Amino acid sequence: MKIIQSLHQAVLRGDTEASSALAKAALEASVAPEQILKDGLISAMDVVGQEFESGMRFIPEMLVSAEAMKAAMQVLRPRLIEQGVKSKGKVVIGTVEGDLHDIGKDLVASMLEGAGFEIVDLGVDVSPQQFADAVHAHQPQIVSMSALLTTTMVVMPRVIEALRKAGLRDQVRVIVGGAPVTREFAAEIGADGYADDATRAVSLAKALTV
Repeated sequence: MKIIQSLHQAVLRGDTEASSALAKAALEASVAPEQILKDGLISAMDVVGQEFESGMRFIPEMLVSAEAMKAAMQVLRPRLIEQGVKSKGKVVIGTVEGDLHDIGKDLVASMLEGAGFEIVDLGVDVSPQQFADAVHAHQPQIVSMSALLTTTMVVMPRVIEALRKAGLRDQVRVIVGGAPVTREFAAEIGADGYADDATRAVSLAKALTV
Protein backbone atom coordinates (compact mmCIF):
# COMPACT_ATOMS: atom_id res chain seq x y z
CA MET A 1 0.00 0.00 0.00
CA LYS A 2 1.42 3.33 -1.13
CA ILE A 3 0.64 5.23 2.09
CA ILE A 4 2.47 2.64 4.20
CA GLN A 5 5.45 2.75 1.84
CA SER A 6 5.49 6.53 2.14
CA LEU A 7 5.41 6.28 5.94
CA HIS A 8 8.25 3.76 5.84
CA GLN A 9 10.32 6.16 3.74
CA ALA A 10 9.48 9.15 5.95
CA VAL A 11 10.86 7.30 8.99
CA LEU A 12 14.01 6.37 7.06
CA ARG A 13 14.47 10.03 6.09
CA GLY A 14 13.81 11.21 9.64
CA ASP A 15 10.90 13.40 8.51
CA THR A 16 8.82 13.81 11.68
CA GLU A 17 6.17 16.02 10.10
CA ALA A 18 5.56 13.62 7.24
CA SER A 19 5.58 10.53 9.42
CA SER A 20 2.98 12.00 11.77
CA ALA A 21 0.77 13.12 8.89
CA LEU A 22 1.08 9.81 7.06
CA ALA A 23 0.25 7.79 10.18
CA LYS A 24 -2.90 9.91 10.60
CA ALA A 25 -3.76 9.54 6.91
CA ALA A 26 -3.31 5.76 7.12
CA LEU A 27 -5.73 5.57 10.03
CA GLU A 28 -8.22 7.77 8.18
CA ALA A 29 -7.91 5.40 5.21
CA SER A 30 -8.97 2.55 7.55
CA VAL A 31 -5.59 0.82 7.48
CA ALA A 32 -5.34 -1.46 10.52
CA PRO A 33 -3.17 0.09 13.28
CA GLU A 34 -1.23 -3.16 13.59
CA GLN A 35 -0.37 -3.07 9.88
CA ILE A 36 0.78 0.56 10.13
CA LEU A 37 2.99 -0.39 13.08
CA LYS A 38 4.42 -3.51 11.47
CA ASP A 39 4.84 -2.47 7.83
CA GLY A 40 5.36 1.26 8.29
CA LEU A 41 7.33 1.67 11.51
CA ILE A 42 8.86 -1.62 12.66
CA SER A 43 10.05 -2.44 9.15
CA ALA A 44 11.65 1.01 8.82
CA MET A 45 13.45 0.74 12.16
CA ASP A 46 14.67 -2.71 11.15
CA VAL A 47 16.29 -1.11 8.11
CA VAL A 48 17.76 1.65 10.28
CA GLY A 49 19.33 -0.99 12.53
CA GLN A 50 20.69 -2.98 9.60
CA GLU A 51 22.19 0.13 8.02
CA PHE A 52 23.83 1.08 11.30
CA GLU A 53 25.30 -2.41 11.61
CA SER A 54 26.72 -2.21 8.09
CA GLY A 55 28.21 1.25 8.61
CA MET A 56 25.80 2.99 6.23
CA ARG A 57 24.11 4.97 9.02
CA PHE A 58 25.50 6.71 12.12
CA ILE A 59 24.04 7.59 15.52
CA PRO A 60 22.80 11.11 14.55
CA GLU A 61 20.96 9.58 11.58
CA MET A 62 19.51 6.87 13.80
CA LEU A 63 18.27 9.53 16.19
CA VAL A 64 16.40 11.49 13.51
CA SER A 65 14.72 8.31 12.26
CA ALA A 66 13.83 7.42 15.84
CA GLU A 67 12.22 10.85 16.28
CA ALA A 68 10.18 10.35 13.11
CA MET A 69 9.06 6.93 14.36
CA LYS A 70 8.06 8.45 17.72
CA ALA A 71 6.03 11.16 15.98
CA ALA A 72 4.06 8.49 14.13
CA MET A 73 3.67 6.45 17.33
CA GLN A 74 2.06 9.42 19.09
CA VAL A 75 -0.69 9.28 16.47
CA LEU A 76 -0.88 5.49 16.41
CA ARG A 77 -0.58 4.55 20.09
CA PRO A 78 -4.16 5.41 21.19
CA ARG A 79 -5.59 3.25 18.39
CA LEU A 80 -3.23 0.37 19.18
CA ILE A 81 -4.37 0.48 22.81
CA GLU A 82 -8.01 0.80 21.76
CA GLN A 83 -7.77 -2.29 19.55
CA GLY A 84 -5.77 -4.26 22.11
CA VAL A 85 -2.78 -4.83 19.84
CA LYS A 86 -0.32 -6.84 21.90
CA SER A 87 3.17 -5.44 22.36
CA LYS A 88 6.28 -7.60 22.17
CA GLY A 89 6.84 -6.91 25.85
CA LYS A 90 7.26 -4.11 28.36
CA VAL A 91 10.65 -2.55 29.14
CA VAL A 92 11.52 -0.32 32.09
CA ILE A 93 14.53 1.75 31.05
CA GLY A 94 16.66 4.40 32.72
CA THR A 95 20.11 5.88 33.22
CA VAL A 96 21.41 4.93 36.65
CA GLU A 97 21.76 7.17 39.69
CA GLY A 98 24.41 9.88 39.44
CA ASP A 99 24.45 9.81 35.63
CA LEU A 100 22.63 12.47 33.61
CA HIS A 101 23.45 11.21 30.12
CA ASP A 102 20.41 10.32 28.06
CA ILE A 103 21.32 10.14 24.35
CA GLY A 104 22.18 6.44 24.38
CA LYS A 105 19.27 5.59 26.65
CA ASP A 106 16.84 7.57 24.50
CA LEU A 107 18.08 5.87 21.34
CA VAL A 108 17.69 2.40 22.86
CA ALA A 109 14.20 3.31 24.11
CA SER A 110 13.20 4.60 20.67
CA MET A 111 14.59 1.58 18.85
CA LEU A 112 12.81 -0.77 21.26
CA GLU A 113 9.52 1.10 20.80
CA GLY A 114 10.06 1.00 17.05
CA ALA A 115 10.45 -2.77 17.35
CA GLY A 116 7.06 -3.09 19.05
CA PHE A 117 7.95 -2.95 22.75
CA GLU A 118 6.07 -0.88 25.31
CA ILE A 119 8.49 1.51 27.03
CA VAL A 120 8.44 2.89 30.57
CA ASP A 121 11.21 5.51 30.52
CA LEU A 122 12.34 6.52 33.99
CA GLY A 123 14.74 9.15 32.64
CA VAL A 124 18.18 9.82 34.12
CA ASP A 125 19.69 9.69 37.61
CA VAL A 126 17.41 6.77 38.54
CA SER A 127 18.03 5.21 41.95
CA PRO A 128 17.97 1.46 42.63
CA GLN A 129 14.77 1.90 44.61
CA GLN A 130 13.13 3.78 41.73
CA PHE A 131 13.94 0.89 39.40
CA ALA A 132 12.50 -1.59 41.89
CA ASP A 133 9.38 0.52 42.41
CA ALA A 134 8.86 0.77 38.65
CA VAL A 135 9.16 -2.99 38.23
CA HIS A 136 6.61 -3.50 41.00
CA ALA A 137 4.23 -0.95 39.46
CA HIS A 138 4.55 -1.81 35.76
CA GLN A 139 5.40 -5.54 35.78
CA PRO A 140 7.80 -5.39 32.80
CA GLN A 141 9.56 -8.32 31.19
CA ILE A 142 12.85 -6.40 30.94
CA VAL A 143 14.78 -3.79 32.93
CA SER A 144 17.32 -1.89 30.84
CA MET A 145 20.02 0.17 32.55
CA SER A 146 22.46 2.61 31.00
CA ALA A 147 25.59 4.32 32.34
CA LEU A 148 28.13 6.49 30.54
CA LEU A 149 30.55 6.93 33.43
CA THR A 150 32.78 4.40 35.20
CA THR A 151 31.79 6.10 38.45
CA THR A 152 28.11 5.36 37.89
CA MET A 153 28.23 1.89 36.35
CA VAL A 154 28.83 0.60 39.88
CA VAL A 155 25.19 1.48 40.62
CA MET A 156 24.04 -1.31 38.30
CA PRO A 157 24.68 -4.17 40.74
CA ARG A 158 22.87 -2.14 43.41
CA VAL A 159 19.81 -2.04 41.17
CA ILE A 160 19.94 -5.81 40.76
CA GLU A 161 20.30 -6.18 44.54
CA ALA A 162 17.30 -3.85 45.07
CA LEU A 163 15.25 -6.05 42.74
CA ARG A 164 16.38 -9.12 44.64
CA LYS A 165 15.52 -7.61 48.03
CA ALA A 166 12.08 -6.66 46.74
CA GLY A 167 11.50 -10.23 45.56
CA LEU A 168 11.34 -9.06 41.94
CA ARG A 169 14.59 -10.30 40.43
CA ASP A 170 13.16 -13.58 39.15
CA GLN A 171 10.31 -11.75 37.41
CA VAL A 172 12.44 -9.69 35.00
CA ARG A 173 15.41 -9.95 32.70
CA VAL A 174 18.06 -7.28 33.28
CA ILE A 175 20.08 -5.87 30.40
CA VAL A 176 22.86 -3.30 30.68
CA GLY A 177 24.84 -1.06 28.37
CA GLY A 178 26.80 2.16 28.04
CA ALA A 179 30.32 3.23 27.10
CA PRO A 180 32.24 1.79 30.09
CA VAL A 181 30.11 -1.35 30.44
CA THR A 182 31.46 -4.66 29.13
CA ARG A 183 30.06 -8.13 28.62
CA GLU A 184 32.34 -9.34 31.42
CA PHE A 185 31.01 -6.68 33.81
CA ALA A 186 27.44 -7.63 32.92
CA ALA A 187 28.15 -11.28 33.71
CA GLU A 188 29.96 -10.36 36.92
CA ILE A 189 27.01 -8.39 38.34
CA GLY A 190 24.47 -11.01 37.35
CA ALA A 191 22.75 -9.20 34.47
CA ASP A 192 20.95 -11.33 31.90
CA GLY A 193 22.47 -9.58 28.92
CA TYR A 194 24.69 -6.84 27.54
CA ALA A 195 24.43 -4.75 24.38
CA ASP A 196 26.97 -2.26 23.11
CA ASP A 197 24.57 -0.39 20.84
CA ALA A 198 20.86 0.19 20.30
CA THR A 199 20.51 -2.31 17.48
CA ARG A 200 21.98 -5.12 19.57
CA ALA A 201 19.81 -4.05 22.50
CA VAL A 202 16.73 -4.66 20.34
CA SER A 203 18.01 -8.07 19.24
CA LEU A 204 18.75 -8.94 22.86
CA ALA A 205 15.32 -7.83 24.07
CA LYS A 206 13.65 -9.91 21.38
CA ALA A 207 15.72 -12.96 22.33
CA LEU A 208 14.90 -12.55 26.03
CA THR A 209 11.14 -12.27 25.46
CA VAL A 210 10.66 -15.22 23.10
